[in-house]
Amino acid sequence: MQIGNGKPPKVCQGLEALAGELACERISDAGIGEIPAAHDDMVRHYREGDLIQYYRGNRAIHEAIVAAAENPALTGLYASVTARIRRARYVTPMTPQRWSFAVKEHEAILNALQRRDGAGLSHILRAHLRHKREEVLQAGFAETEGNDLALRIA
Repeated sequence: MQIGNGKPPKVCQGLEALAGELACERISDAGIGEIPAAHDDMVRHYREGDLIQYYRGNRAIHEAIVAAAENPALTGLYASVTARIRRARYVTPMTPQRWSFAVKEHEAILNALQRRDGAGLSHILRAHLRHKREEVLQAGFAETEGNDLALRIA
């Protein structure tokens, strides 16, 4: 799998999109109530300029959506795919403009989840992850022989 041809990130887009649809059908009211707190923490880290903690909160939100889908096969496959691209996905530096846009995307993600709009959430997650893939490629990450993503050194 190569980042250049987009297979791992596109698979991740599809898995998260499906997870978003299922989560909207299956998440409990209590589950929906937990995600805004994680979102608020993530936004606080954004405002503080703490990218590492922001990424931890971001990851927690994405994983909570996948868990809310209540589909063990989906969760397992997601864990496998994201393990291969995690370093690039959650370490890539962001411009201030991209970071601000990512926070707005997360606000839309939370809004769609709270409204239980599965189709809307699916669409937003696909776009959000497509933007992330573009960011990763611009940062110079590429596939290594072991199918992990590594920083390309020119």
